[in-house]
Amino acid sequence: MTSASLKEKPVRDLARLAKQHGVAGWHAMRKDQLIRALVRKARATPPVPAASRAIGPERRATVTGQRGFAADAIGAESRRPETDPAVTLRLQQARERLLKAKNLATPAEGGRSPRPVRDRMVLMVRGPHWIHVFWELTPRSIARAQAALGQEWHGARPTLRLVEVESGLHASPSERVVREIAVHGGVKNWFIDVREPRRYRCEIGYLAASGRFHSLARSNAVNTPTSPQGDTLDAHWGAIAEDCERIYAMSGGFSTEHSSTELQELFEERLRRPMGPPPARSTSADDEDGEEGVAGFELEVDAEMVVYGATQPGAYVTLQGEPVKVQPDGTFRVRVEMPNRRQVLPIVASTADGASRQTVVMAVERNTKAMGPAGREPLE
Repeated sequence: MTSASLKEKPVRDLARLAKQHGVAGWHAMRKDQLIRALVRKARATPPVPAASRAIGPERRATVTGQRGFAADAIGAESRRPETDPAVTLRLQQARERLLKAKNLATPAEGGRSPRPVRDRMVLMVRGPHWIHVFWELTPRSIARAQAALGQEWHGARPTLRLVEVESGLHASPSERVVREIAVHGGVKNWFIDVREPRRYRCEIGYLAASGRFHSLARSNAVNTPTSPQGDTLDAHWGAIAEDCERIYAMSGGFSTEHSSTELQELFEERLRRPMGPPPARSTSADDEDGEEGVAGFELEVDAEMVVYGATQPGAYVTLQGEPVKVQPDGTFRVRVEMPNRRQVLPIVASTADGASRQTVVMAVERNTKAMGPAGREPLE
């Protein structure tokens, strides 16, 4: 039996040889697996002792055949070509790319002071149709996710979930997953487009093939504004600095019900300035400048209102008898003063030919009260 004849044997004959020589699991093997198993079996076959010469001719032929098969198999194994180093390198690089794309651990930032990274996720409103999510994850959390998913880890994909919150409770059963976004390692922020003004939050983790989701971090909840209330902003923190108070407010920064310390920490860290009201300053009777400072502190407040709407293109619109400019698409927008009293605002729209007319009356009231100046109580 030669090496060429061993390779040219059909799978049926190889399976028969494997069964004859006691190869475990031969019935589930492919041809190349059968050949490797037979070669290993041949290597493990002990040499034929001298006493075998005294056995019968049939047994001697069997033993001789085993020795010949072992010799041919060992020769075939020794002549197997070695693995190409270039192929090995490409396989290693492919494995490294897959691991890097799957690893959501936050990379270190160059140029920033070193600080301990912890798991956190912050969601910000960037306009009526865009929200911006930022996250930081530790390698320890990734290792815990791999241990928790077990065998499902190999098929799990890094996933960013957009969740619609239908009530004020973050962990309530009224939350609904509206989108699952495939992300990759090496990034830590994502812009998500939204269609309707809703209350949203985000969650990042690994989604297994079975549908099981292992969460790594959850964000704060935000309310996206309606289209007339916000404009799309630039993606960089430099643009956020120009309008940081409004973005911070729309992201829930000033909300007492859904305040997020992570949101405040992120804004203060990136913008390098405090957010929110200044800290309370203690005053006492010994403070000579205290009363003078309170007495000299002034605050003046005024208000105006924006009235907007839409009608038939080319219509004639008046507000309190004064004409209002109507855009070509029929929309109009006008600012109205709000004095400190109740006022009635009739809005009348007429067709261009005057055949039809419709009136809407708005009643608004402003009640402004100036409270007396007072200093803050000293902190305990």
